[in-house]
Amino acid sequence: MTAPRQQLADELLRRFAAALRALQLYSKGHPIINANLESLSSAVQQLHALAPSTVIGLVGEQVIVDDTPMGRADALGPLMKRLQQSGIERITFDRGVTLDELRTFVEAVTAADAAREDGKQEAALPALPHIRVGRVTVEHRVEEDLSDMATLKRMYSEAVGSANAVWDSAQTEGKPDVTVARTMIDGLAQAVAQNRTALLALTTLKNYDNYTFTHMVNVSLLVMGQARGLGIDGGLLREFGLAALMHDIGKVRTPLEILNKPDKLTDQEFTIMKRHTVEGAEILRKTPDIPALAPVVAFEHHLRMDGSGYPDGVKRASLNVGTMLCSIADVYDAMRSQRKYQQAFASDRILEVLRRNDGTQFDQHLVRRFSQLVGIYPVGNLVRLDTGEVAVVMKVYAPDPQRPQVRVVFTKEGKRLDLSYDVNLWEIDGANLHGHPSTIVKPVDPAEYNVDPLTLL
Repeated sequence: MTAPRQQLADELLRRFAAALRALQLYSKGHPIINANLESLSSAVQQLHALAPSTVIGLVGEQVIVDDTPMGRADALGPLMKRLQQSGIERITFDRGVTLDELRTFVEAVTAADAAREDGKQEAALPALPHIRVGRVTVEHRVEEDLSDMATLKRMYSEAVGSANAVWDSAQTEGKPDVTVARTMIDGLAQAVAQNRTALLALTTLKNYDNYTFTHMVNVSLLVMGQARGLGIDGGLLREFGLAALMHDIGKVRTPLEILNKPDKLTDQEFTIMKRHTVEGAEILRKTPDIPALAPVVAFEHHLRMDGSGYPDGVKRASLNVGTMLCSIADVYDAMRSQRKYQQAFASDRILEVLRRNDGTQFDQHLVRRFSQLVGIYPVGNLVRLDTGEVAVVMKVYAPDPQRPQVRVVFTKEGKRLDLSYDVNLWEIDGANLHGHPSTIVKPVDPAEYNVDPLTLL
């Protein structure tokens, strides 16, 4: 956002907060209320001279105008913070909004806040021609056994199908199907909260034919897994998941011959490919009921902390935490995926890439936490132990990601054990005494053993 536009955005937020405060403090029709509403109308109109709509978004403790973080919600008045408590996460003012519409809207928000304070049921906000409000949807509860791997595999498969539907709607209608996306994210967020380890294991599934859609789901799961580890939960966790799901949505406008090219892109083709960040942000800004975080992540996810990356020429004093979590997940999932033009990399190699340049590109605190989340050898991976036996990784040990819990399933000769057994490698000190495994030597391709590791968990 350019400096003049950012100043106008600051003015909009101040006038909006002032109008809300005035309605709370003064009786209806008071001159101060009228003056504040007129100032709010003027601020909106000035922004509409630059764009057909303006969006105020509430993401956690941050207030965002269009795609730019503006500051903490509590710095803009208590009522701004209470908007989130009412489930309001996005307010869109379209060009043509009238003073009467603004008055009706601000009065309705103030009345809803007063009703909540008195313990009364809030009335629905009125439908207005030029003002749209996005509310946090009621969480879709999954009434199933989330400890069962078959249930989780079915959820994952359905999520990939939903991602396909979201992509298709963005391609054919110009905007993603938010209802489908939210329903899917609600279920996955619940599963992440209850069985994060097993669900993240599903992201190791490889399917080249569905790469675009599995990548959308994987990045969303990996972001929610990271966010959960940072203490983020509830509606905000789902916002992070939804933003991550949509991070590459701008690629619906990328020509298929470039998007699916099996060889390295030419400089000209890569220039076209890079447009997906800007186009994704544009698509999401115009999509009703999308959290304000989503266009920010779509725009920023290829920017790096040292100012490198793209969109070209864009500089940020700091990147949104949602962006940083998404960038880590995006690179990780892309590098570990087998595609026609790229061999899959092992996790230790990928994590080394994330640590490169002495931490100038990725936040090393977040990379370290990500390493603890997925492990050097992620859950669901087959590995060879120092005894020659082959095991499946069962659980990551955060203090030492190189020494997880494993389940030994094949002898060193490659014979399936009649009775598998679990070993906590972090509890073993020293070499493989008495023939017991103590360390992992290397990852193993499950195809060599004709087995789906997830069936072994």
